[in-house]
Amino acid sequence: MSIRVLVVDDDPLVRSALGLMLGGQTDVEVVGEAQNGREGLALAASLRPDVVLMDIRMPVLDGLTATRELHRRPQPPHVIVLTTFDADDHVVEALGAGADGFLLKDTPPAQILDAIRAVALGEPMLSPSATRTLIDRLRSGPDGERVAAATVRLALLTDRERDVALAVGRGLSNAEIAGELHLSVPTVKAHVSRLFDKLAVTNRVQIAICVHHAGLA
Repeated sequence: MSIRVLVVDDDPLVRSALGLMLGGQTDVEVVGEAQNGREGLALAASLRPDVVLMDIRMPVLDGLTATRELHRRPQPPHVIVLTTFDADDHVVEALGAGADGFLLKDTPPAQILDAIRAVALGEPMLSPSATRTLIDRLRSGPDGERVAAATVRLALLTDRERDVALAVGRGLSNAEIAGELHLSVPTVKAHVSRLFDKLAVTNRVQIAICVHHAGLA
């Protein structure tokens, strides 16, 4: 089955370029386009895409607010923030809002396709610059309140859930975690799902952030 993609961007040229690029793929289907976050939310509800490519700066409703709203819904789509702005706050805020990926619009088409396929499988995807921003922000030292909150949440985990959380924090895929911990891939997926609930997060990147804040990475 093809990956259903919704493109949300206020620039018609960007929407057209992404539509042309993705339209030639056998495993990806653009099911809709929206010119602002409010339209994107409405189309996401009716079209139920697997992945949403979301711009940040848009009229009516911005992409970060729209991403937060999507992740309040049951079974939300995966979101890749696709933007021209590589600001530190944008990276951190997008991931905090629940985005599964952060890419710049000048990312080569092949890498955008790889990101879509990866997040559709539940794997996070960040541009190299976004990854560096996140690492630098974490290394700058979270305040005591965030450390305490992350430590408390991780204390609620079973030993095995904690092992999986630490592996996610190292950036391992489900298959790699399964091999390292001698588990089946479905079992790892079940543990990751429980981590979402216990840690009150919506994606793997947020699990990794929690692990880093607790000083366990």
